[in-house]
Amino acid sequence: MVTYRLMTLADAAAVHHIEEAVFPAPWTLESFEMEMTKNTQATYVVALEDDEIIGFCGMWIVLDESQITNVAVMPAGRGKGIGEQLMREAMRIAKEQGCVVMSLEVRVTNDVAQNLYRKLGFQAGGIRKGYYTDNQEDALVMWVNL
Repeated sequence: MVTYRLMTLADAAAVHHIEEAVFPAPWTLESFEMEMTKNTQATYVVALEDDEIIGFCGMWIVLDESQITNVAVMPAGRGKGIGEQLMREAMRIAKEQGCVVMSLEVRVTNDVAQNLYRKLGFQAGGIRKGYYTDNQEDALVMWVNL
């Protein structure tokens, strides 16, 4: 059974491990530690299976807007709806915090993620040229009204 909760500083190493396993240009461990200790706008949700963190979703909440920073699920945990539930939890929390809109960037080639975001009500809002630093791939900006 998969459960979801807010991330704590103690989770930073496990979240960083997932980040390294999933992304070609991962954030550093220090970045996640800073998110938990210094960034008052950061909120992260983790997914646990058998007390092991297998996924996470991060966002920044600024006034009435939420920006998804990253979403990742370990490859072995994919296809089980974990990414969708992480996003639903983030959307619920953002709405509770008074947010009226949520946005994110996704690689233009990442059809799987784009399909999930569309399922959750996100719409395309524009292109950020050369957004990804590892290969200068464009990002599709997507947003949803909460």
